[in-house]
Amino acid sequence: MPNTNTYKFPFTVLTLVLILCFFTNISLGSVSIPFKTIFESLIGTTDNYIIQNYRLPKAFTAILVGSGLGISGLLMQTLFRNPLAGPFVLGITSGASLGVALLIMGSSVFGGFFATLLISKWSLVIAASLGSFLVLLTVLIVSSRVKDTMAILIIGLMFGSVTAAVVSVLSYFSSAEELQRYIFWGFGSLGDLQWNELKIFGFIYALGIVFSIASIKALNTLLLGENYAKSLGLNIKQSRLIVIIATSLLAGTITAFAGPIAFIGLAIPHITRQVFNTSNHKILLPAVFLIGAIVMLICDSIAQLPTSDYTLPINAITSLIGAPIVIWLLVRKRKMVF
Repeated sequence: MPNTNTYKFPFTVLTLVLILCFFTNISLGSVSIPFKTIFESLIGTTDNYIIQNYRLPKAFTAILVGSGLGISGLLMQTLFRNPLAGPFVLGITSGASLGVALLIMGSSVFGGFFATLLISKWSLVIAASLGSFLVLLTVLIVSSRVKDTMAILIIGLMFGSVTAAVVSVLSYFSSAEELQRYIFWGFGSLGDLQWNELKIFGFIYALGIVFSIASIKALNTLLLGENYAKSLGLNIKQSRLIVIIATSLLAGTITAFAGPIAFIGLAIPHITRQVFNTSNHKILLPAVFLIGAIVMLICDSIAQLPTSDYTLPINAITSLIGAPIVIWLLVRKRKMVF
């Protein structure tokens, strides 16, 4: 494994870029705010309502979402040894989408109980969380009985197909208003969280990060292959369980609070590997954190359409901006680091 000291300079540069993107993200919007005002607001010498109650929570949400999806994507790609694996291959997002679909569109099909539910920000979070949790519980039960890791990947994809089919049936019988509400949720949003919601989000996110850090040694060992990892004394089932829990906490919470956000989880690990040219997770994990947060802040800054009252769907921006970057990096390097 390469010496971590050789990566001090790129980590320093990425940290400075993250700080710059953080301030730029807070500065841009329908009303531009000078950096000086932002700094004064952060240290408490001035009280700016827009910064304190809207832009700061949104910027922190972007950091949590970008880094969390990037890390969970890295975990899944290493666990399944598949460059196309992302944070949602276990069906976590599909479960969240099904929970939200039942809440929003269930009254058109089932009526009764669903019609009495109040659709609010918290009810959407709870519905998405319950959907994610039920899928996670099923995946954990399956993972305890299945020896082959690839079988878990296929089972997760099957869960995704089933939940997508149920959502399609609900959509067919739903009203135009319900469909529109569900589609808007599916666009993803970073600007809907207040400080009290962000605290809960941050706490669960921190648990996911702790599990991710605890799995670093196992992830590096798994790169050698499961059979060789077993010969080195690695408990495959236990390591797999920790990785699945970490991914589920990160991806499930992000989907519940910010909606399903595409591209980031799949692409950020690849971007990071191309930039750092290493497979050592002691390097990759913090690097993915920084790059994921930076990319998400940039995408959110673009989505805000500075000086305009309009905000574009964050899902569209992440793919439109990120996909060309990945293509360019792969063409430039001519090979995939994995």
